[in-house]
Amino acid sequence: MEVRQRDSQSPFTTKDGSTIRSLLDLANAPVAKQSLAEAEIPAGGSTERHYHRESEEFYYLLEGRGVMEISGEEREVGPGDAILIPAGAWHTIRAVEPLRFLCCCAPPYSHEDTYFE
Repeated sequence: MEVRQRDSQSPFTTKDGSTIRSLLDLANAPVAKQSLAEAEIPAGGSTERHYHRESEEFYYLLEGRGVMEISGEEREVGPGDAILIPAGAWHTIRAVEPLRFLCCCAPPYSHEDTYFE
């Protein structure tokens, strides 16, 4: 059984500029097909617009408010919103209030699968 405690995972900054804690991923568990992380973005901050060639992502917002942009379409988002980001879709999220959300990737997140303009 693999169980990871959130507070035992050190936060780090991803290639897109968000601060995440890997809850279950290739670095800390025998994960093969997905990853789970908690991300935080301070008010006024955002991720750098990017896409993943391989990974499909889900964001699930826990706290805060923001604006999600996927392939040119923008929408306000907040707690309880679940967002699908298809593989290959350009995307960014901007925090109007401090944001905390879960990020699930399949296949697992990797810096090498993050592309910028």
